[in-house]
Amino acid sequence: MVLPTEGCRQQDVEPQRGSTQHQRRLWIVELQTSEARALGKRLFVKMTERYDCHYCKESLFGKKYVLREENPYCVKCYESLYSNTCEECKKPIGCNTRDLSYKDRHWHEECFMCFQCKRSLVDKPFSTKDEKLLCTECYSNEYSSKCHECKKTIMPGSRKMEHKGNSWHETCFTCKRCQQPIGTKSFIPKDNSNFCVPCYEKQFAMQCVHCKKPITTGGVTYHDQPWHKDCFLCTSCKQQLSGQRFTSRDDFAYCLNCFCNLYAKKCASCTTPISGLGGSKYISFEERQWHNDCFNCKKCSVSLVGRGFLTERDDILCPECGKDI
Repeated sequence: MVLPTEGCRQQDVEPQRGSTQHQRRLWIVELQTSEARALGKRLFVKMTERYDCHYCKESLFGKKYVLREENPYCVKCYESLYSNTCEECKKPIGCNTRDLSYKDRHWHEECFMCFQCKRSLVDKPFSTKDEKLLCTECYSNEYSSKCHECKKTIMPGSRKMEHKGNSWHETCFTCKRCQQPIGTKSFIPKDNSNFCVPCYEKQFAMQCVHCKKPITTGGVTYHDQPWHKDCFLCTSCKQQLSGQRFTSRDDFAYCLNCFCNLYAKKCASCTTPISGLGGSKYISFEERQWHNDCFNCKKCSVSLVGRGFLTERDDILCPECGKDI
C-alpha cells in the first residue's frame, strides 16, 4: 500500500490484551480543504480496519467523513442531519462549500447576493429591508434619505443630522452665516436657514438696554426698549419686575410696594400709602387724603363718601355727630 505523506498524521495503536500481534500503526489521512477550514469542519479519509458512520452504520473505509463531538459521520448523513438550508435556493449547504450566515439565516456563497441587482455580497457591506439583502447602492437609491442641502443620498452607515423632518449630511448641516458645520452644538432656525448661536446673536438678536448683551430668549420691552428679564428690576429693592405689576417715576421702574413707600401720599386715618393704582379711589380734602374705606365719621364710624361732613381739628364728623359743635 502506498501511504500519502501530505496532510497525514501517524497514530500508534496498542494491540488488544492477550494478542500476539505486534504493535500496529494506524494511518489517517486528513483532508483539510480551504472550504472545510473556513467551516471549521474536519474531513478525513481513513485507511484502516472497519470504521462506521455513527448514524447509518455504513463503513467509512476509504471515504470522506466528518467528526462531530468525536463521532464520525459520512458526508451524506452529516449534511442531512446538521447542514443548514440556504435561504435563497432552499437546498442544504454541504460540507465542501462556505456557509454564510446573518442573524441565524444561512446562504451558499454563490446565493449570497443583492435582492435587487443580483450582485454578490460576499465580503461587501450590505443592508436589509423586509428581510431582503440589499447592496448599499440599491438600498440607498430605494430607501435612504436625501440631504436637504445637496439633495444627494445619505448612505447607510454615514452620520446624518435631522431637524423637523429634514435630513442633512453632517458636513452639509452648516451655519448660514459662517458656513461652519453645526454638528451637535446648539443652533437657531430662522427663515428656513440654521444659524449657530454666536452668528444668530450677532446678526439678529436685540441687545439689552441695561447690560448690552444679546437677548436670545424671552425678554421685556419697556419704553420701547428691550431688556433681559433678569435685568428689568425695581429701582429701589432690585426685585425682578417681569410678570408683576409695576409703575414708574422719572422713567425709573418701581414695584408697587417701593413706589407707595417712597412716593405715595399717606391716608390721614390709617397712615398707610394711597397708591391710586388699578382704579382705586381716594378722598382728598385740604391737603389731606383718605382711602375710600377710611373716610368715616370719627364718632359713629359711618361712611362719609358722597355725603356732607364737618371737621373738628383733624377729625371729620357726620352732620349728626357734628351738630353740637
